[in-house]
Amino acid sequence: MSVSPSLPPSLRRGTDTAGVHSPQEMGSWTLLRRLVTAYLGPYRWRLGLALLLMATEAAANGSIAKAFERLLDDIFQPGNLSQLAPFATFVFLAFLLRGASAYLHQIIVNTVGQKVVAGIQKQVFSHILRSDMAYLQSHASGTLISRLINDVNQMRIAVSDCMTGFIRYALTLVALVTVMFIQDWVLACVAFVVFPIAGWVLSSLGGRLRRVAKRTQAEMGLLSALLTQTFQGARHVKAYGMEAHEEQRVNGTITRLRELTVKSFRISASLLPMNELFSGMAVVGVIVYGAYRISAGESTAGELVSFIGAFMLAYQPVNALSKLNAQLQTGLAAAERVLEVLDTKPTIVDAPGATVLPRRHHGVRFEQVRFSYDGGKGALNGIDLEIAPGRTVALVGSSGAGKSTVLNLIPRFYDVTGGRVLIDGIDVRDITLASLRDNMALVSQETALFDESIRANIAYGRPGASEAEIIQAARDAAAHDFIIGLPDGYDTKVGENGLRLSGGQRQRVAIARAMLKNAPILLLDEATSALDSESERAIQEALRRLQKGRTTLVIAHRLSTIIDADCIHVLEQGRVVESGSHADLLARGGAYARFYALQAGLEAVAP
Repeated sequence: MSVSPSLPPSLRRGTDTAGVHSPQEMGSWTLLRRLVTAYLGPYRWRLGLALLLMATEAAANGSIAKAFERLLDDIFQPGNLSQLAPFATFVFLAFLLRGASAYLHQIIVNTVGQKVVAGIQKQVFSHILRSDMAYLQSHASGTLISRLINDVNQMRIAVSDCMTGFIRYALTLVALVTVMFIQDWVLACVAFVVFPIAGWVLSSLGGRLRRVAKRTQAEMGLLSALLTQTFQGARHVKAYGMEAHEEQRVNGTITRLRELTVKSFRISASLLPMNELFSGMAVVGVIVYGAYRISAGESTAGELVSFIGAFMLAYQPVNALSKLNAQLQTGLAAAERVLEVLDTKPTIVDAPGATVLPRRHHGVRFEQVRFSYDGGKGALNGIDLEIAPGRTVALVGSSGAGKSTVLNLIPRFYDVTGGRVLIDGIDVRDITLASLRDNMALVSQETALFDESIRANIAYGRPGASEAEIIQAARDAAAHDFIIGLPDGYDTKVGENGLRLSGGQRQRVAIARAMLKNAPILLLDEATSALDSESERAIQEALRRLQKGRTTLVIAHRLSTIIDADCIHVLEQGRVVESGSHADLLARGGAYARFYALQAGLEAVAP
């Protein structure tokens, strides 16, 4: 069950967070209030029932403590044994009521806690998935995974276990303290004289624990990122003999994580002797002063024993509260990291009143487009180019010239920092993201296959596609023959990132996916880079059929694959330096001609 609909505006994706303090600026209670408001609101009736059960448990505890007075002063007196059976029945029922109440409220609280953690994980995943590409590329995937799994689980402790635990033990403590003050308010004041000092010490330790916990969770995120990178790059690690280097990096992080965990444990463990010290001081004070009052005839032994019983029963919730404070600080440190993610507002969102782009032939135009990554050196410096409806335009140039940046601006993976990108004369920023991207199909040199069947990967952009349509797309992409040769055919699982397939096979599956989507705008980023010559010829023919009548932007390393493009633009340092057909550019003898001659020479000498 998702809790997202109940979130306040400051936590919803894309809403204004002006005036909302960042998680780092919040104190513990402010942060707790935000978490409770955001995540526990939908469960207030269940938590109200749990609160009632906690109050019942607390009342039972107080009744048991109060009963000790009657036991010593009345029942244990000569001739009063007739009252023993009703008293024993009362005590038994009090224990039974306490146990049943504790069981029921723990079931309720843990059920709510699991629903909360599931709701938060769904919300965080959805938020990350819809974040800007700039945000996703600036955070290691392992770090984001750590926040989604480890940090959210720690939040569950802060939001559910700790909050309800505080209420449960606080109510129990109130009931027992009430009994103590009823028995002897002077004695109660003597017992509690040490508690302000204990509270100050425990609060100081809690602040230290929260800081250590936040550093610990950051190191866990780093460890997750390092492991993800190492396992995904295992072939390169082995090929370059870098096992020792990777071991050193991971071992260093594990060592720091161990040291922080030990430090956290030491701080948490110090709470127990502190509690014992303060409780011992209070008990000694009560015994000495109570004995004096009994000798002076101002109190009875039953009252003193009842008081001490209430105090000893109160020791358990006091000790539990101190442990919960340690858990709470760890959970709040995790909450800071999770809320940092949720408070990062995407900049690439639908404009108010954005236009829905229909599926039809479209033209694309760049007008004086400028773009830079993170405010650095300009990747594009005043680009002007046009792709007429149904035409094919190719971009060539050396690495870093800005080719991929041009392609990324069309589906709004990034927004321009100057100028405009227009589709049919409409600024892409004025088109809904869903309809904009529905009109496009992308095939890049980085084939993105999921660990599912080949059938599911081909149908990724069209989940409802029929079997015949999937097979036809595979045929058009020259993939059908190798697919049916696999042990499970179209049901073959491709593995993580498609590692069970060859590079060429992965690329053909990705091309089949684009063909099945059948979008009017086609974006090809080195789409045939991983294919052998025979497969490339087959794919080129398929791509020619696919491009027919579609607006196509091609980025190609192999210039032989774009000689039929309607227009070729040569980019250098973020600018268009040449434009024309393949024949025109060769005739000019400029940058394109040099690229072509160099590549032809390299292919001529290739074995």
